[in-house]
Amino acid sequence: MKKILLLLANGFESYEASVFTDIFGWNLYEGDRSTELVSVGLHPVLDCTWGYSCVPMRQLKEIDLTEFDALAIPGGFEEANFYEDAYSEEFLAVIRNFDQQNKPIAAICVAALAVAKSGVLHDRSGTTYRFENNPRQEQMRAFGVNVKSDQRIVEDQNIITSSSPETSLDVAFRLLEKVTSSENTVEVKRRMGFSS
Repeated sequence: MKKILLLLANGFESYEASVFTDIFGWNLYEGDRSTELVSVGLHPVLDCTWGYSCVPMRQLKEIDLTEFDALAIPGGFEEANFYEDAYSEEFLAVIRNFDQQNKPIAAICVAALAVAKSGVLHDRSGTTYRFENNPRQEQMRAFGVNVKSDQRIVEDQNIITSSSPETSLDVAFRLLEKVTSSENTVEVKRRMGFSS
């Protein structure tokens, strides 16, 4: 069984987290049944971006990172204090740990900024939120990332980053493919009603 760590910062965007829980949940019941997703936070209760609360399955201090095979990180909003957790040393250390082990890391939208701040994307390629007149891509460049502004999703070795919430499903399916297989991912998509 491969274990996926869904790392949640306070102020995360629930839609971006739900694609991971849904796709890996479908895989557990309707796919090759080889994955387990565990949501983990820095607090017993997390506030989501849009004003409701979430109880993660585990606390970061309770888990052994070596038990996990991949890392998934949803983005969030500054107005909901997302960066307080996402830029904390505890959070960044998890990202560094997964990268040092060359384990897959999937970050949606501004979660890519935490990946960049951790240092693992320095002199590598990535992307983050790219809406016009928004500072996020420039912030990513300041962390030494080769930002691919024209791409929805950027994959550099073990790290997947993306440019908006719109990419969420594609990022989660790509992570599923990395930890299982392309054939299994196609079958999970089919069972979920996606045409291809």
